[in-house]
Amino acid sequence: MASLAALLVPAVPGSSGSSDWAARRAAFFRIFNFTSIALMFYVALLFVLSAFLPMMYVQGWEQGAFFLAYIVRQWLVSAMLMLFALAAADALTAPTLPRAARLAIVALSICAAVSLSVYIRMKIGRAGSLSDFDVRWRWSVSVVSLWTLLGSLAWLVLDGARRQMHAQAQLTQARCDRESLETQALEARLSALQAQIEPHFLFNTLANVKRLYETDSERGRRMLGSLIEYLRAALPSMRQSGSTLGRELELARSYLTILQLRMGERLRFTIKAERAPLAARVPPMVLPTLVENAVKHGLSPLPAGGAIDIRAEIADGELLVQVADTGCGFVGESGSGVGLSNTRSRLAALYGGRARLALRSNTPRGVVAEVRLPLAIEGSA
Repeated sequence: MASLAALLVPAVPGSSGSSDWAARRAAFFRIFNFTSIALMFYVALLFVLSAFLPMMYVQGWEQGAFFLAYIVRQWLVSAMLMLFALAAADALTAPTLPRAARLAIVALSICAAVSLSVYIRMKIGRAGSLSDFDVRWRWSVSVVSLWTLLGSLAWLVLDGARRQMHAQAQLTQARCDRESLETQALEARLSALQAQIEPHFLFNTLANVKRLYETDSERGRRMLGSLIEYLRAALPSMRQSGSTLGRELELARSYLTILQLRMGERLRFTIKAERAPLAARVPPMVLPTLVENAVKHGLSPLPAGGAIDIRAEIADGELLVQVADTGCGFVGESGSGVGLSNTRSRLAALYGGRARLALRSNTPRGVVAEVRLPLAIEGSA
């Protein structure tokens, strides 16, 4: 059957060759297939039963069964040719043609095929015994009109379903494109926010190095060497979209070690993360930003300085990271700086409502910055 269809459904002139030919064959067999043939058989059977069942009851079941098979066979002749013409016309007409033009081509093809079926039915069936020309003519017109109408309606339903599926596919593709653009916009926004945080963090650190170099050159050289080591480890991770708790804690430790060279006994710090997985995923530079903010706004204004305690643990299925200082506490517009504002924006963009940054007063003095993140382990599915 495939070979026959290949001959009956040739490639359209100007097409792309064998690929278009295969597409035409596929379009033909999407309509003219075993499912459609079975459907035509059941439609013919149901129609014949509904129309001629009383007649078969009168003639007796044996003769009625023979009459039923005969009528179904006659109907199938028209049904098969109608289905073949519909499939061929649909496969051969260009999809770019107006719908009305395609419908006209399909209707004319079905009309020609059903006219051929009328001729065949008259040759092999009782219709050929009709002697009255007027009766034969009216019978032929009614058969051709009925099947042409049924085939045209079937094509309209098929084309409507196909258009709806195409529209749904376009809508799905548009949604995918929109989500892709939103993802790209989010990535650009995160890159912009991170680009703001990096110089904010680094420039403050370099300013501290410069200030110490002017007051104590030996300590300044030591601090500059430590800063070089810190940057060698920190800079590669700053441009990454993700980091781990372990790497961020090491960055915070390195940063605080550098500041101790400048502040001396005015800065003390501890880091506790025994109950937190070091491989937990966290956004890069969030923890160092909180530490830098605590030093700048909490400890630096105080002549006696203070302490910074960093704690990481799992709480209620989330990763909890705290940066607590014993500095001067909330003063003026504390908590609304560039670093904290960008950190909140990054967390909202990355996690939505599943992550949050909160500030509260520390006891007896200072501020506690608390970040809660969804728990995710690097390397896990």
